[in-house]
Amino acid sequence: MAILLFAAFTLHLSRKSVSTWQPGYNLDERRPRNLNVENHVVVVLHNNTKNNNNIVNEFSHQSRHVSSINYKQIFSTVSVLLPDWEILVIVSPNTILSSYDEFNCLFRSDEMTPARFSGILPYTNRTTFKCDLPARVRRRRIFSQPMLVTVTTEDEIQDQSPAPELIRWNFMVYESFSTEDDVVLFAKGVNHRQGYDRPPTELNCVFQIGDGIRTAVTSSVQEVFRCPHPDPFDLDLNSRIGVSLEIIAENIVVPSVAYYTPRPNSKPKPNYVAVHEFGPEVHLLAQPKYFLCACTMVYNVAKFLREWVLYNSKVGVEKFILYDNGSNDDLEGIIKELNEEGYNISTLLWIWPKTQEAGFSHSILYSKSKNLCTWTMYVDVDEFMYSPSWGDIGNENLYGDHIHSKNDFPSLKSMLPQEHGHFKDGKIGQVSMRCLEFGPSGQRQHPIEGVTQGYTCRRKFEQRHKSIVLVEAVDSGLWNVIHHFQVNEKDGFRAMQLSPEEGLVNHYKYQAWDEFKGKFRRRVSAYVVDWRQNENPNSKDRTPGLGFEAVEPNDWTQRFCEIRDQRFKLLTRKWFGLFTQNGFRMAWQTS
Repeated sequence: MAILLFAAFTLHLSRKSVSTWQPGYNLDERRPRNLNVENHVVVVLHNNTKNNNNIVNEFSHQSRHVSSINYKQIFSTVSVLLPDWEILVIVSPNTILSSYDEFNCLFRSDEMTPARFSGILPYTNRTTFKCDLPARVRRRRIFSQPMLVTVTTEDEIQDQSPAPELIRWNFMVYESFSTEDDVVLFAKGVNHRQGYDRPPTELNCVFQIGDGIRTAVTSSVQEVFRCPHPDPFDLDLNSRIGVSLEIIAENIVVPSVAYYTPRPNSKPKPNYVAVHEFGPEVHLLAQPKYFLCACTMVYNVAKFLREWVLYNSKVGVEKFILYDNGSNDDLEGIIKELNEEGYNISTLLWIWPKTQEAGFSHSILYSKSKNLCTWTMYVDVDEFMYSPSWGDIGNENLYGDHIHSKNDFPSLKSMLPQEHGHFKDGKIGQVSMRCLEFGPSGQRQHPIEGVTQGYTCRRKFEQRHKSIVLVEAVDSGLWNVIHHFQVNEKDGFRAMQLSPEEGLVNHYKYQAWDEFKGKFRRRVSAYVVDWRQNENPNSKDRTPGLGFEAVEPNDWTQRFCEIRDQRFKLLTRKWFGLFTQNGFRMAWQTS
């Protein structure tokens, strides 16, 4: 009786809500404001002849009968279920969002959780939010997409239309990139096991217009799929065109939030007039803007970034490209400060979880499309490349007697062929260095002088390697793993590994516990769904002896300490150390 009475009372109080369209976001703010955003789209996929259960439809103007809550606006969105019961909400095109409103995710159960602004997707300029799936809803077998709502007025409507199912992050097409020659799609779950890629013949690219226009996939590697452009005469270029992958044998079109961009205009090539005007220097017109770039994927690295940028800028890096994996610290503020100080840093929001390899593949396409980089270095913000031969270090004098002055900085460029290096075995397309993995070194919190000064004890033997790659030498499949690409051997390129005396990477991998446990949670490998699951225990990506839970071992501060190695500490201390009124400080210290 109590339940019936409550239901009757709820029905009596329920009101209606209103649906409107509004657009935009201010890139300089963490909250939205009224601003029209061009090309702000949500993809709608249509396919009347295939399995429609796997096709994403726009969640448009949908409301429901809800008790005791008044909704000002309900926005058109599409949502993806991420790890840890987090939901990514992507707002539809031409939608105005006000900074004065509080946004929430409303679920079919009438439960509501706060929606946190999560950035603007590049290329499509779509605004995103994140919210948590309520605990009670997690017990359901099918998860419905929530509505993005604001709560303020009493204008309401009622609509009982069914909500579409949440897209699962581990089976979806999430990005698209158009080159002059083809279309590149990025998808999770199609190739779901490392080393077992579906043959291209099993797949089509589907451009969703009516019954769908299909082109055959030509390359299927990891999460990267390539196919020809569709015939432009078959497309309605006045509308947004959804794009996805079809698994032919299973009659499945993969859920997608990506859209198709028509073929870009060809890059201008030097013509006769240019040759006549510039003479033998005409080749410079087609050269990338920077000889050496650094690219990495980041998440909440604001406290580490200044040290990494200052060091790498001094040793030859001209351009930094950061793929932001959804940071919520002060990363934007630090980047703004560094750019104002003259450093050259660009960021792309790459919000997709556990897609580091795909992000790096995307960076090759991005660099080529903008003619940015000749060589690109792929290392994390806790990794530093250097050569032990860069001078007499302290009193150790291990690698020669040449001493560099305070302002004399060797360069990573000296390790690279200035022109394409021709050797009897082929052209050098990639230069690799072995990694030294450093442990907590007794630290219980982030060292105020920086990681290069605070972590000085490491494992004995080198682990893996990190690379600097010639962008034009990367194989068209864009395969990469552990910051190392496959080069195009058919064109004569090969990789070269430096000796430990020529080049090393100091990897400050196992830091103070509070810093390390965040990395444990957010491992970015494409083929492991959750590193906390009891799977693949012998993987080199796992922390030796730690297991599957982020619980601090009693001896953590002393782990991985086999050799005391202060070579890089003393080198950077000599180059970046300053004596001030407040004592000795490193150039990157802010407190």
